Amino acid sequence: MEQFPLRGRTAIVTGALGLLGREHCSALAEAGARVVAADLDGWACAELAGATAAKHGGDSIGIALDVTREDSLREARDAVLRNFGSIDILVNNAAINDKFEDPASAAEQSRFESYPLELWKKSFDVNVTGTFLCCQVFGTVMAEQGRGSIINIASTYGIVAPDQSLYRKRDGTQSFYKTPSYPATKGAVLAFTRFLAAYWGTKGVRVNALSPGGVENSQERFFIEQYSVRTPLGRMAAPSDYRGAIVFLAGDGSAYMTGANLVVDGGWTAW
Repeated sequence: MEQFPLRGRTAIVTGALGLLGREHCSALAEAGARVVAADLDGWACAELAGATAAKHGGDSIGIALDVTREDSLREARDAVLRNFGSIDILVNNAAINDKFEDPASAAEQSRFESYPLELWKKSFDVNVTGTFLCCQVFGTVMAEQGRGSIINIASTYGIVAPDQSLYRKRDGTQSFYKTPSYPATKGAVLAFTRFLAAYWGTKGVRVNALSPGGVENSQERFFIEQYSVRTPLGRMAAPSDYRGAIVFLAGDGSAYMTGANLVVDGGWTAW
């Protein structure tokens, strides 16, 4: 394998400021790609890009981007083409996952029976429409170039239903339920991935999904323990566990792979 399999390629990562977004940027830069770190906060993206370039060398820029707005995406596209001349890799990582600020109302609001419609619509707007628009704006450049790799970040919850017992405390109480919008949107992302792979197959644009398992990120101890027991490898993922998968899907190692869903979940969906 080449030491820098993505040298000379331009990669856009949406949701770059998130836990996994930062890892995706780092992994792609380490593999030699010119990385565009894109998120709502342009200043923070610029700082991330600077840190990425300082650590791995090469070129990296940060841009402000709202995946739900076509004008924002077109401006970003033009900026990337001005800087690098091509768009070769797109990682659709931007997404929202419901969080409830008031613990007292979280249990009631997160229950399906009383789940707010506005949260359902907001999740679909970002997770599904945002993915669609990014593919349409950035992916069209790839189709015109005759080459490109799109990686849509899905989830194991797009494959199997959430296990609500994971969120139940030892005393039997439950202050939060996994809400319906996240699995519904990630299932839609998988279906859209298959559609676009078939649609752009003859254009040289590969479209695949990556379904990560749960990442340990300061959750309550009871949840980490219950998730780990439920996983064949006996632990939650570390943020760095997806670096190899991202580079693989982005590069020529997966050249005959499109419309696929690469599941990296420690065996979560194996039983």
